[in-house]
Amino acid sequence: MDRQLMNGMMSLDNIARKVRQIARCLSWSVILMTGCTREHRQQDVTVQRVMDSLVTRIYAQWDARLINVLDENLVLKFVDPEERTALAENYWRFRVDVPVVVSLMRDSAQASVPFWLVERGFEKTGYTVRNELYTYEVWQKSFPAGEIGLGINGFDKHRPVYFVGVAPQHSGKKVNITPIIPQKQAITVLDTGAFTYHDWDELVLTEVPQTLSGQLLLPTIRGRAREAHLIGAFRRTEFPSTAIPDQVILTLPDDAKHGMTVQWRCTPDVQHGWIKYWQPGAEDTVRVDVDGTLLEDRMLRNDRYVSRFRVQLDSLQPGTVYQYRVGHGAVTGETATFTTPDAVDTFAFTWFGDIHNDPMWGKLAQDADVAHPQTDFYLSVGDLVNTGLHRDDWDALFAYSGGIFREKPLMAVPGNHDSQDGLGAGMFRELLSYPENGPDGLPTGFTYAFRYKHALFLMIDVVSFSVSQQAAWIESQLSKTDATWKFVVFHFPPYTLEEPYPDIVKSWVPLFDKYGVDMVMNGHFHYYLRTRPMKGSQPVEPEGNGTKYVMSVSTRGKNDDSPAEPYGEKVFKKGYLYQHVQLDGRRLSFICKDAEGTVLDRFELTK
Repeated sequence: MDRQLMNGMMSLDNIARKVRQIARCLSWSVILMTGCTREHRQQDVTVQRVMDSLVTRIYAQWDARLINVLDENLVLKFVDPEERTALAENYWRFRVDVPVVVSLMRDSAQASVPFWLVERGFEKTGYTVRNELYTYEVWQKSFPAGEIGLGINGFDKHRPVYFVGVAPQHSGKKVNITPIIPQKQAITVLDTGAFTYHDWDELVLTEVPQTLSGQLLLPTIRGRAREAHLIGAFRRTEFPSTAIPDQVILTLPDDAKHGMTVQWRCTPDVQHGWIKYWQPGAEDTVRVDVDGTLLEDRMLRNDRYVSRFRVQLDSLQPGTVYQYRVGHGAVTGETATFTTPDAVDTFAFTWFGDIHNDPMWGKLAQDADVAHPQTDFYLSVGDLVNTGLHRDDWDALFAYSGGIFREKPLMAVPGNHDSQDGLGAGMFRELLSYPENGPDGLPTGFTYAFRYKHALFLMIDVVSFSVSQQAAWIESQLSKTDATWKFVVFHFPPYTLEEPYPDIVKSWVPLFDKYGVDMVMNGHFHYYLRTRPMKGSQPVEPEGNGTKYVMSVSTRGKNDDSPAEPYGEKVFKKGYLYQHVQLDGRRLSFICKDAEGTVLDRFELTK
């Protein structure tokens, strides 16, 4: 995926080149810089390039006190004229073929007007545009045919970013818009009922002045608020990288019987690593050398870059215990153990609802690991962290887990907190490697399938991609499998009265009915709900004739006032729960436990 905002990867072999590039921008000693070389000035200066350079200079010149009191005036004193122009023109660019009037709809609750708006000749009108939550003031400017450049939403992170309407200056003329930045731009019609944010298309306009109605509408995503975010943006991780490898995480590859994927991190100066693995008692040790990649979160003051390592071990023996350790040079991490699945149709897994990098979840997970040593792997239904774009949240998640994923794989899907504001789940993908067998045409590693012994698991990213984009893949996976048990995992629950998801019920649920999915696991709402067996969106009898939908939460509970679902078999308005599932041939045993280890729910299925 393309690098977005603070997340990014680059080859470690290019570190030196990047450092030299940054150094060219540090040859000054006052807050108002003079810029880089003439060669650099001849290139197009993007907002991302300006922000990368600006953050680097802030780290080099400012102490924590100054960073903490950062405001727009201070930032604008810190940029040179070329950078100021880029921030005022290169955030949003498009070309029009006739003279137009551009209407910019800005949320009236934003603390300050974007610095460039008046400078560039926009005038505030008396018009307002509204949706259910926000009131937007309308700013306008006339432009001749040609390129139009608009600036950043601000240095704050005001999520309801501005959106744009375009109309010809002369009635009867048709406007053709050619997107430049971003390169792909949806163009709709400005009117009541239109959505303005792709990542929240349920939020539609409820009031549009007649004089603006019918303009071409350029929707956007709320994630664009992060592109120039500086005020209150700087963070620190409580768990920075070190030279000793950590965050060692196992995930299952396509062929779980013969493989295992291992990932870990080190400080950014570690460019090359290795993994050694062996069977206990055997003399042979296999070593695999691994090149690292550099992962950046530019707003992390104490750990901006880390080295990430990832390797897939192949040609392993089924039903075999392996020991392994990772390291670099003479530095080694702890020895750990994993086991490949055997041919016996017996296994167990433990799954978590929303986690939100909660330290109390860490204790819950470690207690579950002790209580159920037979667990073969863990599942997460999404919302592993609070903010998926923040690497420090992931650092906390892995630290709180206590290393349980070093010996038992973690199989997860993104939730709306992991894939946020229309920006996708890029950090999720960089930290967790999953089978690349998802729907054609979509980025890999988000929606995927894996087979574990006699069970099929469909892991679906329902946040980053639409329901319709994935329906054919779901049917293909279910129709061709010979698995005894079929499980589906995704974040949003089809059945809950808290908030309906009719598109899922209409598109996916008939496939679950048709192909006999045994259980669907979800999260999102912070309470526990197990439905009666469902088919055709109605409870059915006996047990084996329908699909059970289970929603759970592994962080604090909420939604105490949720209405009672008539199809609900068990409902608990509490948090810090986990579920353990044991499969023994054609029998399934399910239990749900709370943080005290009390069994709150249980059932069995037999085929």
